[in-house]
Amino acid sequence: MLAAVDRLSMQSLSRRFFTPKRHFNPQEISFFLNVDFVKHVALVAAIEEDGEQVIVGGGRYIITQPRMAELAFAVVDKYQGQGIGAALLRHLAILARSAGLELLFAEVLAENTGMLKVFDRSGLRATKTREADVVHVSLQLS
Repeated sequence: MLAAVDRLSMQSLSRRFFTPKRHFNPQEISFFLNVDFVKHVALVAAIEEDGEQVIVGGGRYIITQPRMAELAFAVVDKYQGQGIGAALLRHLAILARSAGLELLFAEVLAENTGMLKVFDRSGLRATKTREADVVHVSLQLS
């Protein structure tokens, strides 16, 4: 997903990182790249552009407590609204269930209606609470 960061608008970066973050320090890069597929699971969506595979989106979950994990997503602006976030969520939910997780949660800026719709349409039982400009979303896997 780091390769796709340069292709995200400032608005998309703000929606993902809650700040328009364009550069990452070595510890952040290590965090995003060192995925163990146990406590930190990440998937990317890639397409072919001009004969090359390019990353257009990514999603991940990180286990924060027993049977619970936090979700995060980013999709390149040009490809938003085409089902990439929904597909990533479906696959992450499958992996999370098979790992014995019961709950996925995310913090979403209230303005990010596209991501909120992805959660609403996921087929998972969703609970949302709002605190200022942030919506806390919980998705039941069981």
